[in-house]
Amino acid sequence: THEVPKLPTVASDDGESVGNCPFCQRLFMILWLKGAPEVLKDLAPGSQPPFLIFGGEVRTDTNKIEEFLEEALAPPQYPKLCCRYKESNGNPNPGLNDMLEKKFLKSLMKLDQYLLTPLLHELDQNPDVPQSSRHYLDGNSLSLADCNLLPKLNIVKVVCRKYCDFEMPAALTGLTCYLTKAYQQDEFRNTCHKDSEILLAYHSVAKYLNK
Repeated sequence: THEVPKLPTVASDDGESVGNCPFCQRLFMILWLKGAPEVLKDLAPGSQPPFLIFGGEVRTDTNKIEEFLEEALAPPQYPKLCCRYKESNGNPNPGLNDMLEKKFLKSLMKLDQYLLTPLLHELDQNPDVPQSSRHYLDGNSLSLADCNLLPKLNIVKVVCRKYCDFEMPAALTGLTCYLTKAYQQDEFRNTCHKDSEILLAYHSVAKYLNK
């Protein structure tokens, strides 16, 4: 039998469910997509950010854990989750990161535009396709890039709705479809933290935003 990775996580305010931690959710999604949901049943709430124990070795860096899971849980037994297109994995112009963080709406617009832009394989099938019909960042299946982005988008959506009276603009049709499809996926929906946990985590920050 194969050894099962142990993944201690951040505890919630009630001490039972998993608390607000996008890094934990990111790794939960990866494990679920790899077809290893039994791993999730053995997870014990902890008091530190996520770390993985496997073969007696402890990994504490989220990116390193992701790399390990992608390498250890590999085809043919497990699906490959890495992106086919490098653009799917983040901002193609890292020099713009600071500006994008300061201009939230512009960031959403850039994401929306990327989601609407056909990928190479879509253009190969139809060079005249007006916009992409894919569900997620890299295609019609969730990838590592989605596991990284979606937990953060969920937090932003919940916090902005409550504390800033802000909803994701319906005019951003690519982003709207992306989130709609994502919430239909068990791997994302069932790993999302409770709204109450998210709001509790960002309550102190919101007080300053509303001053």
